[in-house]
Amino acid sequence: MAHIERRANNHYRARYRSPDGMEHSRTFARKGEAERFLTSIEHSKLTGAYVDPAAGRVTFRAYAEDWRRVQVNRPGTAVSIETHLRLHVYPTLGHRPIAAVRPSEVQALVHRLGERLAPSTIEVVYGRVVAVFRAAVRDRVMTTSPCVGIRLPSKPPASMLEVLSTDEVHALAGAIAPRYAALVLTAAGTGLRPGELFGLRADRVDFLGRTVRVDQQIARVASGGVAPGPLKTRASYRSVPLPETVANTMAAHLARWPKHIDTGVMFTNERGRLIQEYPFSAAWNTAKRKAATPDWATPHDLRHYYASVLIRSGASVKVVQARLGHASAKTTLDVYGHLFPDEEDRTRAAIDAELRRPAERARHAESR
Repeated sequence: MAHIERRANNHYRARYRSPDGMEHSRTFARKGEAERFLTSIEHSKLTGAYVDPAAGRVTFRAYAEDWRRVQVNRPGTAVSIETHLRLHVYPTLGHRPIAAVRPSEVQALVHRLGERLAPSTIEVVYGRVVAVFRAAVRDRVMTTSPCVGIRLPSKPPASMLEVLSTDEVHALAGAIAPRYAALVLTAAGTGLRPGELFGLRADRVDFLGRTVRVDQQIARVASGGVAPGPLKTRASYRSVPLPETVANTMAAHLARWPKHIDTGVMFTNERGRLIQEYPFSAAWNTAKRKAATPDWATPHDLRHYYASVLIRSGASVKVVQARLGHASAKTTLDVYGHLFPDEEDRTRAAIDAELRRPAERARHAESR
């Protein structure tokens, strides 16, 4: 039972038990303060909002590290979370008692990140911070999260307005190191994400059935480097039609360069090892300069090229979604909606065609 003891120094000690049965105490200079404190404690216990005052004194870094280690994530995601917290969050909030962090401090963190990170990266880092504070509230380490009303830098629209031309794709394949030429054409001809392409096993290519099975990707691992790992979403697991030109390119590549000896991955770097995104970007940028292709072009734009070809050929939204491994048609439309035929033009054409029919029938009758 909660009670108050008068101390020899005319102070008052409030004693109470937390919901887990542990005894706690706190000393006050006035009896009224001790009574109000105990009243608030008992009320929070009755309403299920009790938070151990001492729990919130743990630092943000200490709590976040404990939280991070027990999360169930893909290896690449786990590495990303650790890196984002260590490099971008701990230098600012790591030393602060987690329950003492104010919304203004979180907003200041976002502002500082805006000086050196892209808006899309800031959104991801902020998402990690939100997850830590949300977990702390669930664990009753703190009563409320300070991630309320935080404004993030605006991002550019999701849709891409520029697409590589076929001539530019061939120019890139011709300008890049010969070992990577087939990789460029395979990306343009199948729409695989870079990570999926780097993790494509040779035995997942059915040359007779003309399909490619996408069921793994290359991801960073905690020990350093990369390794094959699971795909990000269920929709990413898919079978993609293999065009004849791409199949011939793949076969020629395998005849010249062997697959990875341990994993069976088709495309490897100059040392015969798994390809990593950032070393590969150097070869890509060199090829981009040689081929005089646009500065905005990245390896991911080969995927956009693939989608644009499908759309120009008349493929439906659902077909494009399935080929790209998007989780929903909304994602496909958000990125590529502007490439689909204008519905306003279709509407005009349909109505014009219908309204012209009586006049055309009359002219046909007169001509007879």
